[in-house]
Amino acid sequence: MHNKSLSELSSALHNGEFTSVELTQHYLDRINAHNGKLNAFITVAEEHALAQARAADQRLQQKTAGKLTGIPLAHKDIFCTQGLLTSSASKMLSNFIAPYDATVVEKINAAGMVTLGKTNMDEFAMGSSNETSFYGNVKNPWDTDRVPGGSSGGSAAAMAARLAPIATGTDTGGSIRQPASLCNLTGLKPTYGRISRYGMIAFASSLDQAGPMAHSAEDAALLLNEMAGFDERDSTSIDKEVPDYSATLNDSLEGLRIGLPKEFFSDDLDPKIAAVINDAVKMYQSLGATVKEITLPNTGLSVPTYYVVAPAECSSNLSRMDGVRFGHRCENPADLDDLYNRSRGEGFGEEVKRRIMIGTYALSAGYYDAYYLKAQQCRRLISDDFQQAFNDVDVIMGPTAPSTAFKLGDKTDDPVAMYLADIYTLSTNLAGLPGMSIPAGFIDGLPVGLQLIGNYFEEARLLNIAHRYQQVTDWHTQTPEEFK
Repeated sequence: MHNKSLSELSSALHNGEFTSVELTQHYLDRINAHNGKLNAFITVAEEHALAQARAADQRLQQKTAGKLTGIPLAHKDIFCTQGLLTSSASKMLSNFIAPYDATVVEKINAAGMVTLGKTNMDEFAMGSSNETSFYGNVKNPWDTDRVPGGSSGGSAAAMAARLAPIATGTDTGGSIRQPASLCNLTGLKPTYGRISRYGMIAFASSLDQAGPMAHSAEDAALLLNEMAGFDERDSTSIDKEVPDYSATLNDSLEGLRIGLPKEFFSDDLDPKIAAVINDAVKMYQSLGATVKEITLPNTGLSVPTYYVVAPAECSSNLSRMDGVRFGHRCENPADLDDLYNRSRGEGFGEEVKRRIMIGTYALSAGYYDAYYLKAQQCRRLISDDFQQAFNDVDVIMGPTAPSTAFKLGDKTDDPVAMYLADIYTLSTNLAGLPGMSIPAGFIDGLPVGLQLIGNYFEEARLLNIAHRYQQVTDWHTQTPEEFK
């Protein structure tokens, strides 16, 4: 069962080959067998999942089921899920049982899908390796001595090990695409505002975006159909019609104009990764695409710009977690200052504290104009570069990550080296554009991802471009030997 696509699972459920309860139990058994080695899940919601599966089976019997009814999935532990622990992988929220569902969860529940549990992640989505979680490191199923990427590393590891057929993730600076690259998955970050952020615990509000993590573009399209749409509860949600993302998957790529940014192929890129990407581009040329070199001259500003904007916004968003209203509260505080200081000091991990301090400094009187305002001006330059490029090309391609999965602990003592793991993905979030990572090959047994970047609201086109490539390659079907 666990090697079937969403369409295959849907057909089997509708044809009565097995029930949702049987399918759900199969995945729960796999989680119980393998999660101890990977640490991909924070919460396994067995009773909750089986109850949803029984309800899905009733809909299937009554012929009122939709395409994804009865299919299990895993949610990143950043989405509020009513009645379940929603911790954002932080001690600060290690006792927080969500009283309501995030819009994403609400929509997926309405589709009749089954929540297997909540996946591990970097604390408050701050990290590129899933090593900042209060619940411990997640391990990459392709090599358990290596990281799965972050911050959606738990969803990525669960998917790569076939512990779930589909999963949700969030992407603030590459946190869907980078772990997708390191774990051989298809990961999509939609246009900012395409999916509601209501009920998604905020890191950086102008950058955060939810999206699907899947084995194929076809599967990602099916889940995106359920996730996308306007939500009046989210002031940044875009009121724009949602297309059927599955309808155009098979469109021709004849005449597709691909842009290769010279900044993505500098001497800093591992030549082996460059070779894998170039092979993928050649495959696209054989499908009718044309290629030209382009320039994104302000790409070099992405890392410093992001690490002013994101910490500033996280400083503001996390200020509500003070030990008074909800979350971790220290024992026996001497006074209000002691309550604030110890609750936050005990509740937040080192990386979160680092970013809060950086952000608070950047927003402080006397430094706001020099740092935060300047970063927002740089952000506009980065966005303008993309719009200039899209006058000449339809899609931008390049590597998703500068390396394959690195060893656990390799970069934990060097925050700047860790931040550079997202060097090719940050600019897409700063501009609010849609981006994808798709499997493109392996180096020494470790996956490599190809990044696709499109113009605003061109998710359907990106999925089409990814799908046509996956029709003529089999990289996305590869599974780690131990988890087949």
